[in-house]
This record gives sequence, C-alpha cells and structure tokens, in this order.
Amino acid sequence: MIFVNGEPVDTAERPTIRDLLVERGIDPDTAGIAVAVDAEVARRGVWQTRTLDDGAHVEIVRAVQGG
Repeated sequence: MIFVNGEPVDTAERPTIRDLLVERGIDPDTAGIAVAVDAEVARRGVWQTRTLDDGAHVEIVRAVQGG
C-alpha cells in the first residue's frame, strides 16, 4: 500500500510513478503536473522508471489557471 495525497491506495506491486498516474486517470504527458515521493520532487524524466515502494508517500499536484 502507498499513500497518495494522504489517502491509502492499493496498487500493483512496485508501480512506477507513470503507472500510478495512469491508474488514477491522470495523463502523465499533460503539462502542469508535479509529483513528489517521500517529500522529494520527482523529475518528469524519471516517472517511467522510478518505482514506488510499499509505504511510499506520493503527492500529486496539478496547476490550474484562474484566480
């Protein structure tokens, strides 16, 4: 189990960041998405290979326009 934005989530064993985004219905190729794993920002270039260990804390943030 990993934690996504503070909520526990059951996922496939050791998913990549990209896998997690797709599972959550988020297109990883969309601009304006940022991901942090265990309080460290994960560069977009590693999303396809960086795996998430059991107990990882992932924060997904989307930039939105407006004010």
